[in-house]
Amino acid sequence: MAVPYNTGMMNSELQLLQPYPFERLRALLDGITPADLNPISLSVGEPKHPAPQFVLDALTDSLRLVEKYPTTRGSDELRSSIAAWLCQRFALNNPDALAANHILPVNGTREGLFAIAQCVLDRGNSTSTVLMPNPFYQIYEGAALLAGCTPRFYTADENPDANLDAISDQEFDDAQMIYICTPGNPSGAVNSLSSLKKLIEKSHQHDFVIVSDECYSEIYRKQTGAPCGLLQAASAMGLDQYDRCLVFHSLSKRSNLPGLRSGFVAGDATLIKNFANYRTYHGCSMPGPIQSASAAAWSDEQHVTQNRNAYDEKYAAVLDILSTKLTISTPPAGFYLWPELAVDDQTFTQQLLQEQNVRAVPGSFLARTDPKDQINPGQNRLRLALVAPLEDCIQAANRIIQCL
Repeated sequence: MAVPYNTGMMNSELQLLQPYPFERLRALLDGITPADLNPISLSVGEPKHPAPQFVLDALTDSLRLVEKYPTTRGSDELRSSIAAWLCQRFALNNPDALAANHILPVNGTREGLFAIAQCVLDRGNSTSTVLMPNPFYQIYEGAALLAGCTPRFYTADENPDANLDAISDQEFDDAQMIYICTPGNPSGAVNSLSSLKKLIEKSHQHDFVIVSDECYSEIYRKQTGAPCGLLQAASAMGLDQYDRCLVFHSLSKRSNLPGLRSGFVAGDATLIKNFANYRTYHGCSMPGPIQSASAAAWSDEQHVTQNRNAYDEKYAAVLDILSTKLTISTPPAGFYLWPELAVDDQTFTQQLLQEQNVRAVPGSFLARTDPKDQINPGQNRLRLALVAPLEDCIQAANRIIQCL
């Protein structure tokens, strides 16, 4: 007679994970009959612009590389292309040293942002908290919990410098690591160079690691200019070894390649070395054809400029419509809108599907209730991802106004 598996023998920290926002969204919308209109989704932040043809060509031209095992560190070609891009984009120095000691490919930032916590965090340490923004990318929370640490949230709104300033020295003392997201998801707000420098100083004073999620760094508004990055701030301080600093970048948003699952982590050489060792056992080397395609993508900026221009066009058109009934402004970066509503965000999300066949994400699903003031900073907000074609975004904006 078969004996049922004792689920009590599983990793008990799995029970701490909360449902992912899109799982909650499916439950919220279950049983609702959408309006008889063409469906428009502004819920998932999945780029819909065409992938660059030259990257697809590089992918198919290198398919024979599947006959070889890829290395954890990635090819020299890939790391050199990333190093050259980092130096050009963030005014860093010595691309050869960067490529040799400070860069590691990851299979998309989602995978990397989760895995770095398992490598860096010490569950036996007396300081067992991980600071993270609220609202936030839920991977940060899950990564901390499964590494045996406690998430501690700090407010993340349209004032990211002030948000970091509000973290107390005691909170920094208690933390092994902090996640920051600049440009922010969902606000699109960008930390200043001085703010990042101040955070680096704090990391040296209180001994914690900074993990900067910069996957939206290349989707910025033309009029606001390119956001600065954490390594840029470290270099400006003369910290060319990037001590305690790690940045994660991705081709998903920058190059419209979400299915390629390609990104990288760069920064502190000691952390990178240990992360490479961890990943050797993890068995998550990037396949050779994807490395070749990625090297081609990091080496070209023309397609990135065209991509940004397309988002700028959407913002201009959509804000013209939504501003008639919502207090809303264009964020400096990213491809989201994060408007405040005068009604309940979950109820409005249901109504929007039922009456207008438009899908969005309730802001409360992207945040946690602060135990101090019992406020969920996403409550009565809506996250709108402007990833659909221009005409669909315009149509969705008009339907949102009708629904309001």
